Amino acid sequence: MTKQSSTFCKLDGVNGIYIVQSGKLRCTAFQSSQNTLCLYSPVPKLGAIAHRSLLDLGHVSLLIAPNHYHNRGLAENVRYFPDADLVCSPAASPRLSKVTDLVFQDLSILTDALPSHIRILQPEGLKTGEIWLQIDDGNEVVWIVTDAFSSTSARPGEGSVVPTMLGTFPNYGIQNGTVYKSWVERQIAKKSPTILVPCHGAPVRSPDLGLSLTSLINDYF
Repeated sequence: MTKQSSTFCKLDGVNGIYIVQSGKLRCTAFQSSQNTLCLYSPVPKLGAIAHRSLLDLGHVSLLIAPNHYHNRGLAENVRYFPDADLVCSPAASPRLSKVTDLVFQDLSILTDALPSHIRILQPEGLKTGEIWLQIDDGNEVVWIVTDAFSSTSARPGEGSVVPTMLGTFPNYGIQNGTVYKSWVERQIAKKSPTILVPCHGAPVRSPDLGLSLTSLINDYF
């Protein structure tokens, strides 16, 4: 799996997706339809080396706050990329605006910037306003998520084959477990993911990932 380092590195086997880890958190960059860059979950303390590595990939035009808890890196990244639009879901906007004093744009800006093989998923039954991204790239279907799923840590260059769930997520993330479980199962039935890129833990790659995620949520809900 892709090496974890202080610079953004390509996600193995997937075009136009780059990841970097800062401490225990991951930020994901991807190319928009205008050949600019979008940052999903801009995390704190990325540092100058990570930000400079983005210069070789393109101009950062969008910063995506993926839920109302992942906000500590937003001000730092707004300073690095002052021309970028900052977007979040309507459900996440009230708390994010209050906590950060930043101005958030509507998700329509992100929707308009997405290439045809990337789409937004808005999970039902959550209370954090979390949004995911689904990327269809050849034989791979990638889910980029924030707190909804996680995995174990791994050494640089290694990934995982087993998804996990943050211990805090059921209490702090779930508003209606039945609704959330049903929504996830419908998405997997439509198109099962083969790669999971969580903000917490190593990327997960498995042809049985959909079954593993279904089993995981059944254990909780």
